[in-house]
Amino acid sequence: MSAPQPTLRDGDLVLRPWQHSDVEATRHLHDAEMTRWFGLPAAGAPSAERHGDWVEQTHTEWADGPAKATFLCEWGGQPVGSVDVRVAEERVGVLSWAIYAPFRQKGLAVRAVRLLVRFAFDELGLARVEAHVNPLNRASVRTALRSGLRREGLLRGNTSLSDERHDTLVLGRVREDPEPDTREGFIGILNSTLPTKRSIAQGVLRNARGDVLLCELTYKAEWDLPGGVVDPSESPAACLVREVREELGLDVTPRGLLAVNWLPPWRGWTDATVFVFDLGRAPDDLAADAALEPREIRALHWCGEEELEERVAPYNQRLLAFLATHTGPTAYLEDGLPAL
Repeated sequence: MSAPQPTLRDGDLVLRPWQHSDVEATRHLHDAEMTRWFGLPAAGAPSAERHGDWVEQTHTEWADGPAKATFLCEWGGQPVGSVDVRVAEERVGVLSWAIYAPFRQKGLAVRAVRLLVRFAFDELGLARVEAHVNPLNRASVRTALRSGLRREGLLRGNTSLSDERHDTLVLGRVREDPEPDTREGFIGILNSTLPTKRSIAQGVLRNARGDVLLCELTYKAEWDLPGGVVDPSESPAACLVREVREELGLDVTPRGLLAVNWLPPWRGWTDATVFVFDLGRAPDDLAADAALEPREIRALHWCGEEELEERVAPYNQRLLAFLATHTGPTAYLEDGLPAL
């Protein structure tokens, strides 16, 4: 038999087990916001019988292992909401919370969820907690982040609300994560939410005639400059050296940055920033001596300006045409054209 469910405290905020005496005081506090996000019946407040059955269910769930710990939130002696953690699998808990309308925007949800997280780690012995939140529910997303959970991924169209398919945002925290109020914790949370943009590093390598070395790729029709996508925590210059070595079997040395080219979304790809480096000049037989990665590179070609239109994407044609006559400092381009 499980030990009695404890009471948790943070100053004037108390998390305690639900009691049948709480039914009448709380069932009329259910509102449209709770109905919307929890998929509850839209008929208004639950009946005393149905709400009482739910309270009894919380006692059973605690006694079973516990499979789930549900707490009434009290603030200054008033019931203000409910929080729970469900043990979904070994040492992993799923969090949920709701604050009643008169008590929202007072920071109570964050305080309650932080208490619940600490309880899950310290008393239930969980190694991880997570929350599954509709990304349209911005208030709950903020609560999860301020409680120390990090944005981890998006499950597309995995749930239904009001007969519409909706996405689910997964946010998580592991026992070893720094507390959210520390510098390390704050940075970790913020890093999980910041937008990411593809960075690409490419190089312009010419022969004595001024032709440009292009890669004939296995996965798209357009030929492209050597290079690739920059890995996390990798510099664009280091990426270019790595990609050329991995895909062409060649060692190159970037000699300077020719241009930074922002690419708008194109053919299903999201936008990207391309760092275009000068790789100097090389003899014609360099292409013949290369050791190509067959899964990505079909062949190498030296191309003159007259061939570019039929071989490369329009943005690269514009880029290479600009670079053919540009003698100034590093250029900033957008879609292959000067933007400043």
